[in-house]
Amino acid sequence: MRPSKFTEDQIVQALRQVKSGTPAVQVCRKLGITETTFYRWRSKHQGVSGGGSREMRELKDENQKLKQIVANLLLDKQGSTDFLRKK
Repeated sequence: MRPSKFTEDQIVQALRQVKSGTPAVQVCRKLGITETTFYRWRSKHQGVSGGGSREMRELKDENQKLKQIVANLLLDKQGSTDFLRKK
């Protein structure tokens, strides 16, 4: 999947415009996107305000890094216990 040419802030701004009363069709034409894309954004960013989307992405990235660290530690532990059993 190719990356979006819109930033998270631009997406949230477009969602706010529609929420404030601007028709979704008008916002879509202005941004040059389809209505399907707009409604996909809305479902993805539902309940997110302002920089909340960025914070959510940062938390997901941090969570992924922590999971990787735990996985590496478990592999190291498994390797050392196997080594000790062989002796």
